[in-house]
Amino acid sequence: MLKYMTNYFVRTLREDPADAEVASHKLLVRAGYIRRTAPGIYSWLPLGLAVLKRVERIVREEMDAIGCQEVHFPALLPAEPYQKTNRWEEYGPTLFTLKDRKQADYLLAPTHEEMFTLLVKDMYSSYKDLPLALYQIQTKYRDEARPRAGLIRGREFVMKDAYSFDIDDEGLDRSYELQRQAYQRIFERLGLPYVICEAMSGAMGGSRSEEFLHPCAIGEDTFVRSPGGYTANAEAVVTPAPEPVDATDVPASELRYTPDAGTIADLVALSNEKYPREDRPWEAADTLKSFVVTLTHPDGEKEVVNIGIPGDRDVDMKRLEAALAPAEVEIATEDDLADHPELVPGFLGPQACGPNSDQRTYDEEGNPHGSIRLLLDPRIVDGTAWIAGGNKQDHHVYNLVMGRDFTADGTIEAAEIREGDPAPDGSGPLELARGIEIGHIFQLGRKYAQALDLKVLDQNGKTQVVTMGSYGVGVSRVLAAMAESHHDDKGLSWPMIVAPFHLHVIAAGKGDEIYSTANRIAQAVSDAGFDVLYDDRPKVSAGVKFADTELLGMPYVLVVGRGLRDGVVELRDRRNGTSHDLPVDKAIEEIATILEANRESNQ
Repeated sequence: MLKYMTNYFVRTLREDPADAEVASHKLLVRAGYIRRTAPGIYSWLPLGLAVLKRVERIVREEMDAIGCQEVHFPALLPAEPYQKTNRWEEYGPTLFTLKDRKQADYLLAPTHEEMFTLLVKDMYSSYKDLPLALYQIQTKYRDEARPRAGLIRGREFVMKDAYSFDIDDEGLDRSYELQRQAYQRIFERLGLPYVICEAMSGAMGGSRSEEFLHPCAIGEDTFVRSPGGYTANAEAVVTPAPEPVDATDVPASELRYTPDAGTIADLVALSNEKYPREDRPWEAADTLKSFVVTLTHPDGEKEVVNIGIPGDRDVDMKRLEAALAPAEVEIATEDDLADHPELVPGFLGPQACGPNSDQRTYDEEGNPHGSIRLLLDPRIVDGTAWIAGGNKQDHHVYNLVMGRDFTADGTIEAAEIREGDPAPDGSGPLELARGIEIGHIFQLGRKYAQALDLKVLDQNGKTQVVTMGSYGVGVSRVLAAMAESHHDDKGLSWPMIVAPFHLHVIAAGKGDEIYSTANRIAQAVSDAGFDVLYDDRPKVSAGVKFADTELLGMPYVLVVGRGLRDGVVELRDRRNGTSHDLPVDKAIEEIATILEANRESNQ
């Protein structure tokens, strides 16, 4: 395929777009690959679409290689299946919903579990039909509250989602492993470094869940790894709980005057000044921090909850949100606390919350009422003693012992993970890093099949609920991740395997011979089976053409210019900055040889 810059639909920009924060966003817009349509929504231009199709090709090849069959669903879907699985409510405001002219509810699909399940239910009824794996590459929609970073977190995005269907859990394990290995091959072919991390299932549900993260400083996900091989998204890290402590010698709790100690730092300083310990100074780790949040449950009901963590740690909102999903989490406001006068801002302690409150009552089913729930960090174990809010202005309680003086409704993973924290599996201290989520695989189990009545007859003629797996690749996000990995200060630098064109030819100079030679070589290389972009613009300076080649990022650039007088043309490798001259009479053959040797290169 040969395209000419004089009529190719592309315009480059010299300045970064005002709303762009990360390199991939800036360069994809400046180089004419995408254009912003609305916040988090982008139009694909010819260059961007070409890269997207190349990524899709690799995904399709690896899906097809494991026997996964492609289908395609609508993006606009009826609400009923999602209502049956409760995801109509669980997705909350991130779900795009609408009504048609008959006032029937519809949605723009964020994922298609329900549709795949119903399709298989409609067509299959026997264990002999299984195992089965289906996939699609489709546009998805989520009403992100804070779309950012261009294609990395958008409201409209392209995703490959696959689903496996098996008669039993052993079959699901096999299907899961096939998909997992296919994902590894996809990212290895793309040359995209990845880490497989334990993850949370979130609104998808299910048991086993792993993310494929591309390590990248601008990534939105924090993940951890240990010297012994443990890896996990920070949201999924389970804190190793200490053993209970013998609190026999801890004095009785005591309410003490602590004026102007509304922060942990102030409290520690005041405690060391007015109430010093004999054995060592007080530390932030001796304090119990209360963090009050308001949950909005899928049914719209609001609930105030007190989160207790050691005072030397901060709350990680992403971990907190993952732990409390599908409820939405916000920091409690004064209005949220108006119905709870027992909560004294800045001096709130666990004695006023959960099972410790004299307002706590229980209904016939054992559900608590009257006081807000109290959820504690796993490190707060029986026998540990704390300085906590005294539920009275300018007062704190000292020697407040868990299990003796207060209890909780449960534990929660809400505190930040720190560099050096122990890995849950005992494999050493944790290291923190950032990454872009490029794939996610789940063992869904029977959640969707049960809700939508997907059953088949087994070998004994008995009805069995099918077990499912779900496997997603963020195709458009992969493209953005590759742009983050393959660029320099001058522009993009695509690997051969996804570049929109293999060769960028420029006529750098004046005179018919330069242009005719450039055109002849470009046409011949195209005829040899390669994609070529020829910059034939007659009134554009060589400097502008060179700048555009660097910005657009094709892996090889052929310069036909001054060297033509000496019978040579220059071949540049955009990826490593090297170049060498080729004799004009051998250029076509040598270029074709080089391109063929690197056609599937991910460098």
